[in-house]
Amino acid sequence: MIIRKQTELRYSDVTPKDVYLNRRRFLGASVALIGAVAAPHSASAAPTKLNAIKAPAQFNVTDRETPLATIAGYNNFYEFGTGKEDPSHNAPKWHVPDPWSVRIEGAGADKPQTLDLTAIMKIAPLEERIYRHRCVEAWSIVVPWIGFSLSELLKLAAPNSKARFVAFQSYYDSKVMLSSGSAGIRFPYVEGLRIDEAMHPLAMLVVGLYGETLPNQNGAPLRLVAPWKYGFKSIKSINKISLVEKMPPTTWNISSPREYGFYSNVNPDVDHPRWSQGTERRLGELTKRKTLKFNGYGDQVAGLYASLDLRKNY
Repeated sequence: MIIRKQTELRYSDVTPKDVYLNRRRFLGASVALIGAVAAPHSASAAPTKLNAIKAPAQFNVTDRETPLATIAGYNNFYEFGTGKEDPSHNAPKWHVPDPWSVRIEGAGADKPQTLDLTAIMKIAPLEERIYRHRCVEAWSIVVPWIGFSLSELLKLAAPNSKARFVAFQSYYDSKVMLSSGSAGIRFPYVEGLRIDEAMHPLAMLVVGLYGETLPNQNGAPLRLVAPWKYGFKSIKSINKISLVEKMPPTTWNISSPREYGFYSNVNPDVDHPRWSQGTERRLGELTKRKTLKFNGYGDQVAGLYASLDLRKNY
């Protein structure tokens, strides 16, 4: 498994988006993705403007937003490379399947169904929500996402008493994405939440950012955002959701259970085995800041864990 701890700013953190993206065009492709470069449908679709209403105040932080160039150029998306800048170079060559469909199923769903992206975007009014995010590798960002509460989608499947957890799965195509051996983690990528976490209003189903549809490297066309948890919980390119009775497996917990627990709530009091979680560096800033418990969302989500030992259930 390859996990890089980043402590220095990258070119993309301080360079305008158009200059940065032009620079990336001159760099060679990852060997594992040469086939994707040559594919006849390798170019991703241009971003589309999205109309979204302003979300209520409880969904917005007042922190300075991270520039789009940084958000689009510095990612964890192992299907497209293990380096932080790899996805911004490799993911745009991926031709996102159209139409995109998401299957909602499981013993906890009384109304299993398959929805395409057009139908999903009509479930609820699109909102712009400004969330802060904390990566387990001790860097953070602030993003204006476009989407709506995940609960609006889950309610369509009519969850029953067996729906104790929600399992998510990412799209995976071995022809254009890294192999599990090259990435060091198992594919397709899987994640999960408890049902009460998934139904919390802050848990967001995202289709865009900065007023446009998601770039491929940021999880196009559909991703989860759970802002009180470390970033790897916010699974990208979702194509399957299962309502299940037992705690589902999750990718990083499978790879290294000592380092990555199921809950993965932002907790500065519980260090990663290889580094502190007490401080973080906001991308675009030179100085570190103290990490907030639950990433600053404690007033809204701490009640979900009132009876839970957050050191044992990390």
